[in-house]
Amino acid sequence: MTEQATENRTAIPVTARVSLRVNGVEHHLVVEPRMTLLDALREVIGLTGTKKGCDRGECGACTVHVDGRRVNACLTLAVMQDGHDVTTVEGLGTPENPHPVQRAFVANDALQCGFCTPGQVMAAAACIAEGNATAPHRIREWMSGNLCRCAAYPQIIAAIQEAAQADPVDPAHAR
Repeated sequence: MTEQATENRTAIPVTARVSLRVNGVEHHLVVEPRMTLLDALREVIGLTGTKKGCDRGECGACTVHVDGRRVNACLTLAVMQDGHDVTTVEGLGTPENPHPVQRAFVANDALQCGFCTPGQVMAAAACIAEGNATAPHRIREWMSGNLCRCAAYPQIIAAIQEAAQADPVDPAHAR
């Protein structure tokens, strides 16, 4: 490479500062610019409920909510979410007061090995909030980005229907 070409290159920053509000708690992070939101949540903040499955956006195990919308955390960079609100499965409910989706998943045995469960629960909560849990075929369509290795799909659909009945969404507020 010539001296002139070297001078014209822009230096890539080694770290970036990111502020995220995760489950209601403000986090100020210093991360590598290429770090995914998933890795920031798991490795930097220490919230391991969000799972790393395929790391390519194909399985949905990493589903979280960013500003109330579902996102595959493995497909977005932490720096892209600077200043945003992130909700993980740890922030959806508590052991003492679980979210209606969490209660319905347990009641309907909608989990087997549990690996996909955090992503399924987060996607299910979004499906209901979006107003897409009105019929089994719609639930299947809107949950199609979340895979279950154990094939607990009938129980997952039943859990989402039950949770939607327990916590109906006002259609005027659905996205």
